[in-house]
Formats: sequence, structure tokens, C-alpha cells
Amino acid sequence: MAEKIAKYAVPALDKGLDILEFLAGDRLPRSQADIAAGIGKTPNEIYRVLIGLEARGYLVRDEISGKYRSSLKLLGLGRSLAPVALLRQAALPLMEDLASRLGQSCHLSMIHQNQLMVVVQVPSPGAVSLSIAEGTHFPLLPTASGRLLLGYSPETQRRELLASLADADQQCVTERSLLALREQGYELSQSRLTEGVSDCAAIVGAPDGQVVAALAVSCLTSVMDKRLERSELVAAVTEAAQAISARLGLSVS
Repeated sequence: MAEKIAKYAVPALDKGLDILEFLAGDRLPRSQADIAAGIGKTPNEIYRVLIGLEARGYLVRDEISGKYRSSLKLLGLGRSLAPVALLRQAALPLMEDLASRLGQSCHLSMIHQNQLMVVVQVPSPGAVSLSIAEGTHFPLLPTASGRLLLGYSPETQRRELLASLADADQQCVTERSLLALREQGYELSQSRLTEGVSDCAAIVGAPDGQVVAALAVSCLTSVMDKRLERSELVAAVTEAAQAISARLGLSVS
């Protein structure tokens, strides 16, 4: 199989994908030399590819510094994919209602390449709230949504993901703890990524147990303690997740 793939490899395409993946994981604009070093090529090797990606609108180059950054074109393409577009169409009205009722922003995430990726985000109607941009990637284990998604994943996939994510975070997360979350149906916990933030996540899923996404609200713990009852937050997020599932013709088993 590897020989067959190598036989039909397209070097320019590989370079282009390497560049897009490199810049997608970095929020800072990068020079041609930075990008070349990041993907293990020389600046001359990627010059024509950079020009082509810029011409097609996938990259934007700063007129002063000459550095490149990813455009939003890939995000637009991702939104147009049928499964994500369907999920977005079903979820947006209910997420907007949830954000309005709680006064907090909310987001919907999926597992993508062993990470948690935010696919839909609705801002809070209030003046101050936490916001997580669509397309942002997070590690699975330190996030409430990631742990919940792992808990609801098929056994083989869950174990493979846990094996591939072996690091300091896994010491605090076991398969047994993930299954306990599945039994509970939600997670409300202090964020392991941002101090002073609490996350509440619930599953949007299918009858056979295969997970579609996780709906989550992230808010300042101080705000939650003063304005939101924890039971109220859990109930609101869980009900919204179930409503999204119903609009998709699904329900969590």
C-alpha cells in the first residue's frame, strides 16, 4: 500500500497540504523561511506553491512584512461539507436560544485527527463572555467535551485514542472514568486549560451510541457561582443537546 501511495504521490500537492496544515496550527503569520523550516523544505522548494495558494485565496500575505497566514477559505469549505452543514443548520437556532437564556456563549465540537475541533460557535448576547473561535483545535483529554466524546466513542476507537494520547494528561483520565461520564451523560468541571473557567458539556449523539458532537458552555467560574445555578446550567445544556439530536433524528442511547 505504501509503495502504491508513493507511486502516485504529487510533490506539489503534498507541499501545499503541508503548508496549509502547518499554518492552520499556528495563529502567527509566518515568513517563507519559517514555513519552509516548519515543513522540512527549503524556501526555494515552496516558493511557487506559496504563490499558488495565495492566488487561490487559501493564504493571505501581509503587504509590509511579506508573511503568510491562513485565510478563512478552508473554514468556508468545511462548513459546506454535508455532515457539518447539516449539523450547523440543526444546531444554530437552538444554540442561539441557549446563549440568550444563559447569557453565555456556547460551542459545538467534534473529534478531528485525535483532537477536539470547534465546528459551531454562538456568541453571548452579553457584554462580557468567553468566546472560542470556530476551527480552533484543543487536546482531547484536558477538555470536558473531549473527555465526554471519548466516553461515548466505540470501545475500539476509545482505546486506540487513549493509547495514542499517552501523556501527562492521561494519568488523570482512565477508561473507567470516561465510561462513568457516559453513564452520567454530561460533564461539569473546572477547565484544565484555563484557570477560573468552568465547562459544562453534553452529547449530541445517535441511537447506536456513535457520537456526533459535544455541546458545551464555557464560562467564568465566578460568574457561574453568582448568576447561574449549576443544576440550571447542566439542565439547559443537556436539554439543548437533546433537542439538537432530535432535530437530526438522533438521540443518545
